[in-house]
Amino acid sequence: MARKLLVVGVSVLALAVCCGLAWWQWERFSSTNGTFQNLGYVLQWPLFGLAPAYMFWRFRKLRQRAAAEPVPEPAPAPPPRPVVRPDDEEDDELTAYNRYLAALNANQESR
Repeated sequence: MARKLLVVGVSVLALAVCCGLAWWQWERFSSTNGTFQNLGYVLQWPLFGLAPAYMFWRFRKLRQRAAAEPVPEPAPAPPPRPVVRPDDEEDDELTAYNRYLAALNANQESR
């Protein structure tokens, strides 16, 4: 319950601050040296103020959707790959290459 109050409080505070900034920009736009950039800020600030409320609403909807979906079963583990020993190979070049890799691996493990 406290978390919900905090969310509502942050959303209301953000909206109040951003509406105040929009009012400030409206006053600047209405003054003699106001520009259309100030008018753009008047339109943007309320949207910025609504952003936290939308964010919390969207997170809530996504959490509800995730809770409603069934949990998928994990995929079965792939079968283990057969271990091929260099002596089992028929190709002499491949056997020599596998022995070379085995020697490199043994040298790496000894470090």
